[in-house]
Amino acid sequence: MDMEKKPVLSNNQKKRKRKRLFWILFSVVLFLIIIALILSRKKEKFIEVQTEKVSRRNITQIVTATGKVQAEKKVNISAEVSGEIISLPYKEGDEVKKGSVVVRIKPDAYYPQLRQQRAAIKVQEENLKAQEVNLKKFELELQRIKELYNKGLASQSELDNAQANYDATIANMNTIRAQINQQRAGLSAVNYDLSKTTIYAPMSGTVTQLNNEVGEKVLGTMSNMGSNILTISDLSSMICEVEVGETDVTLVKIGDKAKIEVDAFADKIFNGTVYEIANTAKAKGTGTQEEVVNFIVKIRIDKEGYDLRPGMSCTADIEVEHKENVIAVPIQSVTTRDDDTARMEPKGQEGEQEVMNMKLEERGIKKVKPKEIVFVNENGVAKKRVVKTGISDDAYIEIIEGLNEGEEVIKGSFKAISKELEENSKIKVENNKKKETKEDK
Repeated sequence: MDMEKKPVLSNNQKKRKRKRLFWILFSVVLFLIIIALILSRKKEKFIEVQTEKVSRRNITQIVTATGKVQAEKKVNISAEVSGEIISLPYKEGDEVKKGSVVVRIKPDAYYPQLRQQRAAIKVQEENLKAQEVNLKKFELELQRIKELYNKGLASQSELDNAQANYDATIANMNTIRAQINQQRAGLSAVNYDLSKTTIYAPMSGTVTQLNNEVGEKVLGTMSNMGSNILTISDLSSMICEVEVGETDVTLVKIGDKAKIEVDAFADKIFNGTVYEIANTAKAKGTGTQEEVVNFIVKIRIDKEGYDLRPGMSCTADIEVEHKENVIAVPIQSVTTRDDDTARMEPKGQEGEQEVMNMKLEERGIKKVKPKEIVFVNENGVAKKRVVKTGISDDAYIEIIEGLNEGEEVIKGSFKAISKELEENSKIKVENNKKKETKEDK
């Protein structure tokens, strides 16, 4: 029995068959791609966030400033007279008692002046004695002429001459007395200058700075501050002088407590109390774009036996306000968003040009201060809440209005809070994932 022969396809038929199969497969793939695109568009987009429950906390607001450790009490010993230093009994670091001699300036230049003033006074005193003798003589002469005049035996001119001699002698004596007083004042000035060649310590303390050596010449006058020879400091009471910015100084008050870190004692936190706040600003870079305005705040340090020295660098955290049991959220949860501004609608091309020429206020654009907001999680949807904030610390900020305890506030990521999240955005909470990431690090 002959087997049935299969039809043999020609080359053209084979090509047509392959081509038909290709188009079928292409159509199927294209259809699947279109379906996938449609499904992906319909799929909701979720923003990954981290959340935290709104709770009550104790918050302490801190103002941080840097500065230098200084002695609370110190005096700069300056020269009031000019001369050569002939003695400096104490060196830097030595202890000094009040009343001790700390500087001697060569007094030789003042001795000739002293002798000259004393000699001038002696001359004037001798002149005064001579005038006293003349005064007695003219007084007797005046009495004799008066008796003769009363008897008619002396003329008026004789009486007038006797009176003039007497009065002139008294005037000369008064002049000499004034000159003696003047010379004595000059002598006192020389004695005073001479006394200033020896300088005594006005307080007990430690020599913390010595600027001169024996043999050097110093300048000094009564009206101007002379050369600063040395500094005596009371190291038993130390302070921290810090510079606080103009925006923060209004928060600082006398009596505020502070935590102080001194670079030289990295493992120690010192306690302190604010006792003085400057009323006048200290400006740096005046007239430039880098101008900075600060105020000096002085903090008394409880040094607790540590050997603090003037000039050491320090950082102070001043506790300006403390509140207990207040509603608070993570500080990164609070962001700001601008409100839309109202604008004038231009009518026609001329109206548009007219509006463009107007000032910002004239166009009807009202600048509104950005509002502080947070986003809360309500069943997987972000809801925007306008809040009123209070004080803050490094991690949390007080919420005065806008949130209730127990609500779930979004605290991260920064990109999500500041840019991505909007009202009714779909969110996906990834708190565990965030925690694992921290532990891995």
